[in-house]
Amino acid sequence: MSTSIDASKLVRMFLCGVRELQDNKDYINELNVFPVPDGDTGTNMTLTMISAVREVASLPADASMFDVCKAMSSGSLRGARGNSGVIMSQLIRGFCKAAREHDTLTVDVVSDGIAKAVSTAYKAVMKPKEGTILTVAKAGGEKAAELMAEGIVDFDDFIGPVIDYTEEVLAKTPDMLPVLKEAGVVDSGGQGLLDFYKGLLKGYNGDSADPEELLSDERPKTRESTPDTEKLKYTYKLCFDLILTRKLSAADEKSLYAYLSSIGETTQWKTGDDLFSVIMQTNDPGLAIQKCLFQGQITNVVLENQRMGRGSSSGPDAADKAPAPENAPTENTDSASFTEYLPSAEEEKTFERPEHKETAFIAVAAGDGLADIFRSLGADEVITGGQTMNPSTDDLLNAIDRVNADTIFMLPNNKNIVMAANQAAKMCEDLNIQVIPTRTIPQGITAIINYVPGTDPEEARKAMLDEIANVRSAEVTYSVRDTQINGITIKEGDFMSIGDSGILSTGKDLNEVAFEAVSSIADDSVELISIYYGSDASEKDAEALLAKCQEAFPEKDIELQFGGQPVYYYILSAE
Repeated sequence: MSTSIDASKLVRMFLCGVRELQDNKDYINELNVFPVPDGDTGTNMTLTMISAVREVASLPADASMFDVCKAMSSGSLRGARGNSGVIMSQLIRGFCKAAREHDTLTVDVVSDGIAKAVSTAYKAVMKPKEGTILTVAKAGGEKAAELMAEGIVDFDDFIGPVIDYTEEVLAKTPDMLPVLKEAGVVDSGGQGLLDFYKGLLKGYNGDSADPEELLSDERPKTRESTPDTEKLKYTYKLCFDLILTRKLSAADEKSLYAYLSSIGETTQWKTGDDLFSVIMQTNDPGLAIQKCLFQGQITNVVLENQRMGRGSSSGPDAADKAPAPENAPTENTDSASFTEYLPSAEEEKTFERPEHKETAFIAVAAGDGLADIFRSLGADEVITGGQTMNPSTDDLLNAIDRVNADTIFMLPNNKNIVMAANQAAKMCEDLNIQVIPTRTIPQGITAIINYVPGTDPEEARKAMLDEIANVRSAEVTYSVRDTQINGITIKEGDFMSIGDSGILSTGKDLNEVAFEAVSSIADDSVELISIYYGSDASEKDAEALLAKCQEAFPEKDIELQFGGQPVYYYILSAE
């Protein structure tokens, strides 16, 4: 019989919960409804919790319940990425508010903690939707309250039934959200929460997890993809050397490693004084290289399409075969642990604070072209991020630290980053942070264009919100699996355009799919059409799309700009 959980046992349970989540992150990613090559719910939830692991791991062995809860809460809040990660961090925060005041946890305390966790998470979401992680979390809270009311005091009779009921409700999420039912999946965030709960139970039963292994993320996964090339999670194996043009701080190295791990699996990470040799598996090799180009020169690139063989590529755009350089890294040797790249507690920021100004803008964008556009329009900080690479709350907080203004407008430019931006703003109570909830890049560009210097912040916010409401957006990418959404059958490898409310068009011809998307969003009221072409779209194709749109819509202004964004061939807007 076990009627209490002390701080050390809570740590063990927490670490096992994170391990279970981490082990299953790829499976969770695959549950995303849209078959885009950037399903990242599992990755976001894992990175959020890994941030908490980092703080928990720094505690002494005899840390109090208060200190453990503080580390779990603070770490997850700062590390939160994406909507699922932010909700997960709020669940942890709510639970810790109830638990931190007790030396040991009883069933009553845990039940109260789950109730506070659910309440806190629901409050963080502007428009809560049932059939999501929130519903799954609420189910656990309802079962916990029921068991407590029955007089259950033994955790042996408490934890298992809570998890079982949580899993039962998760299985019903497709009945609550038609889009899940049509795609044949349960809610991915709810699945992540369930996996975390199952890990907690393993820790309660005596299992343990090494925090250093969690931070290195180099262990085998429990739901591994089969060796069959048709079922590979990552299409590409990428090897390259990065020659640094400047010495990186420990924090920069940590951030770079975490980013590469968020878009794939990094199996080698070896450094010299100015050299990083990387071996990784990913679906977005261009994304990895683009990120590293900010830090230096890329050499000895070897790209292997694991579905077709070394030096080849597949999918909508086939690339020429390239022989592997003789000195390319071939073995996973001398890999460095992720923990080697964590900044010490004493490490201080070394940037110089800019001159004070009345107003500053922080924007999130992926792609050199889009970053240049935002800077040219007056953005003081552009955080690299977007789909696949949602910046953490801490990334946003660091950007806030780097500007010096009375009012800071933040443009998340992605629906999966808005919650993290709001969370960062709430953590800066002494500053006037105005989050403009831009859900797309075109909305962000429209917002900053329509800012009038010297305007009262509240009036400026209202004006920007009014203008972004008139922007219609679409993105063109390709499908990573067969599925059906809103009655539209999509085949793996097809191009598809996704608008503000769902799929707009699919097909085998990139520009035809993009043109159909433009036609869908450009009605008679539209005056301006903007086309931003990405790193995987050729300038020739982009100019051909421009010409076709100009011919079809001679009365509208149409502009073409290089965005350089990964994953999405085109970002389109009409306003």
